[in-house]
Amino acid sequence: MSDITPATTPRNIMIVAGEASGDIYGADLAREALKLDRSLHFFGIGGARMREAGVETLVDSADMAVVGLVEVLKHFDVISGAFLRLKKILFADRPDLLILIDYPGFNLRLAKAARKAGVKVLYYISPQIWAWRQGRVKKMARLVDHMAVILPFEAPFYERAGVPVSFVGHPMSDLVKVVAERDEAAESFGLDPSRRIIGLFPGSRRNEIDRLLPVIVDAAVLLKKRFPDAQFVLPVASTLHDDDITPQLTAAGLEAAITRERIHDLIRACDAVISVSGTVTLEIALVGTPMVIIYKLSPLTYHLAKRMVKVDNIGLCNIVAGETVVKELIQNEANPALIADEVGSILTDAGYAGRIREKLAAVRERLGGGGASANVARLILATMEDQ
Repeated sequence: MSDITPATTPRNIMIVAGEASGDIYGADLAREALKLDRSLHFFGIGGARMREAGVETLVDSADMAVVGLVEVLKHFDVISGAFLRLKKILFADRPDLLILIDYPGFNLRLAKAARKAGVKVLYYISPQIWAWRQGRVKKMARLVDHMAVILPFEAPFYERAGVPVSFVGHPMSDLVKVVAERDEAAESFGLDPSRRIIGLFPGSRRNEIDRLLPVIVDAAVLLKKRFPDAQFVLPVASTLHDDDITPQLTAAGLEAAITRERIHDLIRACDAVISVSGTVTLEIALVGTPMVIIYKLSPLTYHLAKRMVKVDNIGLCNIVAGETVVKELIQNEANPALIADEVGSILTDAGYAGRIREKLAAVRERLGGGGASANVARLILATMEDQ
């Protein structure tokens, strides 16, 4: 993609990132685009990171970050209000471009409105429709002007459906930066590097916290009994507050260092991680720390999803690897005893942990050479130039 000459008049770009991972990607994308053209004005749905990058957030993504049919219904008023607000802007003010980041249930409806309003749509971070609801690709073909995909196998999937698509690389390849070795990283967080360190990653959505943090905490309590020297660390996502976390730790009598900073150094400090399924599992994989992935949905949501899912794994690192590199414990298997057993195996079997690290190293090689946000920034300007 060639460099684009900045526009002489300001151009407005609506951008929608409804979850914590989208907030990270959207922020990096906005920074890269503004390097090319300082006159761009980004506005829409995002979180703290996007605001720091200069995006005007009309709706905070923290209020939108829910998953599952039941959970969405509980937040219907907030989500519906956000949709109607953005739809009104699409027709009344007609931005120069709409950028959608994942979050398909909301974003595909907004893409339909944009199409009617005559606003071009660039979809960045494909919904995992190749894993479930593959029929949605026909809808994407009707509504989206260009797909910017981050997994190498996604491009052929869209090409076969006639959707204009570019593989831009995975943004995490650039965003995951480790500046310290394990012992140095541990000390920087006030941890003793001579003792075992276990990461607790409960997710970024409040319904994940409600459903999975108690399970993670109970697993940590079991691990503390088995490994009395164990230390625990817990990163808090930008979409959450400390008081979403601390009461459950206090109730269980579990001590854990809580942080919001330098997550990749934190991952490097860990000997093993318990993680909710999501983008963070890819971050952990890129750092190379062995983990166990857990997930639970409401029984109704899980029943519906199970009938539609077309892939064998849910963890992004496993999907990219094309095999089960790290264990996944789903629904009833996501219980404290099985979680503690898997972490115990990682901590005590050096050969097992070493094999996981070797396979995680191969995941990075599959994700491209970096520069995803810069590639999409150039694609943004090129898409607007075609109008």
